[in-house]
Amino acid sequence: MLRENITDLIALAAVAEERSFTRAAARLNVSQSALSHTIKSLEKRLGLRLLTRTTRSVAPTLEGEDLLATLNPCFDKIEARLLALNDARDQPTGTVRIAATDYAIETLLWPKLAPVLRAHSSVNVELVNDYGYTDLAVSQCDAGVRFGEQVSEGMIATRIGPDERMICVGAPEYFSANGRPETPQALSDHACVNLRLSNYGGLYAWEFEEPDGTEITIKVRGQACFNAIGPVMQAAIDGIGLALVPERLAARPIAEGRLETCLDAFCPSFPGFYLYYPGRLRPSSAFQVVLDALREHG
Repeated sequence: MLRENITDLIALAAVAEERSFTRAAARLNVSQSALSHTIKSLEKRLGLRLLTRTTRSVAPTLEGEDLLATLNPCFDKIEARLLALNDARDQPTGTVRIAATDYAIETLLWPKLAPVLRAHSSVNVELVNDYGYTDLAVSQCDAGVRFGEQVSEGMIATRIGPDERMICVGAPEYFSANGRPETPQALSDHACVNLRLSNYGGLYAWEFEEPDGTEITIKVRGQACFNAIGPVMQAAIDGIGLALVPERLAARPIAEGRLETCLDAFCPSFPGFYLYYPGRLRPSSAFQVVLDALREHG
């Protein structure tokens, strides 16, 4: 009976945290029907309704919230103790899954993490290309990467990269044929290459700043649109239009004369990449190794 109750209570906690039978089932690696049967059996044994189910979401009842308030600290202590036992081993072990843009992965994460994998054969890293503000619970990621240190409550943000700057670039042939915009507002008269944010489906709005600090947001138009920054820059190199890209990414094409900049006075620097992750639990040995490698020093 004790084993059955513990298994069922773990299932209840997963559904309550995910607010979804579908996501909880994927997290527990069971079928949705089996998970639903588990919860119903638990409710029947206790004689209480623990979850309120609608067509769109699942939420704990008052009785469910009361039970979970007791359970979750216990589960946290057990998980922390297991992690401590794992840390006591000679070698860090485990898999760390991080959501980030391809630009962050290629220019920042992978260069820092490749030596980690060579040094620690029991540490695994999975880097997930993502252009949205990932919900770590839904995506089953241990951490995410975004610009700036502003994160939701309960999250920790650690700086992992230098200041960044988005710059407006175009091919020399494009500027020869179409001229250069003198202000961000003048971009409405130019062909631009758009970036679509895959998580939300919207187009990335170009952001600039006046010399007095006033922020400017511009929605641009053009023939080409991509959901990754690399092809956006390549389209600019090919003369299809102007593009707003990270300065570090465009450094080589600019040095080689394949790209030129415009609107430089409206493109300020801003805080670079931060790694964000839940602060509730003690990190695993593998995660700690990854965090130490990524942390920006100096």
